[in-house]
Amino acid sequence: MTSTDTTAYTPGSLAAHRRRPAWPVTNAVLIGRSLRHSLRNVDALLMAILLPVILMLMFTYVFGGAISPNGGYVDYVVPGIILTCAGFGASSAAVDTATDLANGIIDRFRTLPIRSSAVLTGHTVASLVRNLVATAVVIMVALLVGFRPSAGPLEWLGAAGIVALYILAITTLFTAIGVVASSPQAASGYGFVLLFLPYLSSAFVPVDTMPAWLQPLAEYQPITAVNETIRALLMDTEMEPYGAAAVVWCLGIATVGAAWGAWAFRRRAGRR
Repeated sequence: MTSTDTTAYTPGSLAAHRRRPAWPVTNAVLIGRSLRHSLRNVDALLMAILLPVILMLMFTYVFGGAISPNGGYVDYVVPGIILTCAGFGASSAAVDTATDLANGIIDRFRTLPIRSSAVLTGHTVASLVRNLVATAVVIMVALLVGFRPSAGPLEWLGAAGIVALYILAITTLFTAIGVVASSPQAASGYGFVLLFLPYLSSAFVPVDTMPAWLQPLAEYQPITAVNETIRALLMDTEMEPYGAAAVVWCLGIATVGAAWGAWAFRRRAGRR
């Protein structure tokens, strides 16, 4: 008589056959969902592209002559424009996340064999892609209006890496804000506070031109470290002590944002 392995039919084993898909599959599906939403939201997509252009032209032609009469201000301001636009782009991730939590889509995800928290990954990666496109637009417009970087291929690659790391970090933080916000409108308001940080850094004017009481805040905040690192890579300015600080700041912000977002999501939406 042939023995039968009944363990294959136990309830626990059957449940194992209905386990959620592997996390790369789930994440890929929800990343695709967020990217499709970005493409369908024409107004937001246009703003993500037009805002960098408007800021670049405004700072170059409106403020640039007063700050640098010799016309070299565009070389100074490009990193700051990149980081400022990254902040505006990342703030949309907070609104999108809060919208998903408010309209009940997360409850529908919880009925499926997927990790509903993967929606946070979807919004984060989609925002990263949008912001990288906006960064490319900033650089193209800057080249058209006189930006002349001295970077070689390796320096460009390093600058792209720092920009991508910064965008990932701040988007992770904004996504967490979207989880804890009570509504999409509240998420937009909370995130707006962080958008002022580039103006309190070396992004648009040197730190030593600021009032003495403001200089420590401007010098030792993350935007200055990231901004000066990008500037050093593109324009061959002094890298130290900003390079290591920029990486540490970005990794720290990303870690805090991811942990905060995951914890808040479990509390608010539940965990499968």
